Order: sequence, then structure tokens, then C-alpha cells
Amino acid sequence: MIDWLTETASVHDFLQHLVDGAVAGSGADGCGVTLQRRARPLTVVSTGGVADELDEKQYGQDDGPCLQALRTGLAVHVPDTRHESRWGSYPRFAAGLGIRASLSLPVPVGTHTAGALNFYATQPDAFTEGDRVTLASFAAQAGGAIALAQRLADTEDFTRELQNALVSRRLIDQAIGSVMEQRRCTEEEAFDLLRRLSQETNVKLRDVCARLLTDLAGRPPTPRPPLRPRP
Repeated sequence: MIDWLTETASVHDFLQHLVDGAVAGSGADGCGVTLQRRARPLTVVSTGGVADELDEKQYGQDDGPCLQALRTGLAVHVPDTRHESRWGSYPRFAAGLGIRASLSLPVPVGTHTAGALNFYATQPDAFTEGDRVTLASFAAQAGGAIALAQRLADTEDFTRELQNALVSRRLIDQAIGSVMEQRRCTEEEAFDLLRRLSQETNVKLRDVCARLLTDLAGRPPTPRPPLRPRP
């Protein structure tokens, strides 16, 4: 872990190395790092293909194992999504993507940021007790790296990575609102429509939303000014 931190050029790169290593050394098929800053959850890095979609589903309904771990500071284990009754339609959504088990671990970060490390697996009961202990160490390492960046006065690189994630989230929120207005549907139905379009066209969800907003407005959406760290 120390080698990764000294050899990578940014906190973002370190976290990407960390999630790749965590997935390679466990029963997980995917992983994402969620940070909540200014009360908005963001997926900063991910691996495995479906982590972004699963995270966005939870952000859209403001509920799910990832957000529960982030808000409570407690690990949340889902042995089998097909037999899970918490979090509304999320378990069915995850099972529909082929995800049968998940493990969400709180990331100890700091006062201005909360985080969670979210592991997903295609097999039920994929996370053994040993896996949970091992993966908890990855969460601690992630928290240490992020806290270091914060102690360095919210370095420009760290702030830029969060800003990029925040821009993506805003685009998705705006696109969901536009679809809801046009089709007179619920937020969940609007998100599912955008997700399906992303899958069918093999285009990232952010890019699908940006294209939709561009078509509606006749010009590309303008990102808001970058975040500035609080003194």
C-alpha cells in the first residue's frame, strides 16, 4: 500500500490502484469508492463495469447499502440480493444486473468528507468472514490516502477529481429531471430509461445525459464553477 501511495501521481490514481488490487485479491467482481462532500455522494473511482450504475441507483433513490455504510459508519453486508428486502427496488435492480452479493465498508476520512468502499459480486455469499476482514484494511488505506489529501489543504488535484465527479452527478440529475418532465414519469423510471440507453449504446451514463441535455438545449451543458475548499 505504501508503495502505491508513493508511486502514484494523485489520490485518484492511488484509489484506482487500491480498488483494482482489492478486487483482484477477493471474491469481488467490482468495486467503487463513494465520497460524500457538501452533502452529495459521488463515485470517485470504480472498477468492474457495474459499480457506477449500482452507485447511481442508490444516489437516485437516496438509499442503499453504500449510503447506509457511509452515513452510519458501519459495514453493510448483503449475502444475496434476491433475498434482500431493504432499500426499496435497489436489490431487484442489482440482481437484474447480475449482482448477487455486496459489501459496503465505511471509509474513515474526516470532518468535511464521508466515504464508503463498495464491493459487488456476481455470486451469492461471495464475501467470507476472512474477505470482510481483509477488505476492511483496504477501506482503512483509502481513508488514510483521502485524509492525507485533506490535510494538505485540499490539494488542487484532489479538489479537481471531486469536481469532475460532481459535474457528472449534476449532468445526471439534470437529465433525469428533463426525462421526468417530458415523459411525466417518476425519478426512478427516468433513471432506468437513461441507464438502459447507456447499456444499449455502450456509452457512459454521463455522456448519454450530456448528449440528451445538448439536444434539448441546442448547446452543450455548461458546468458550474469548480468547488473551493472551505477555510
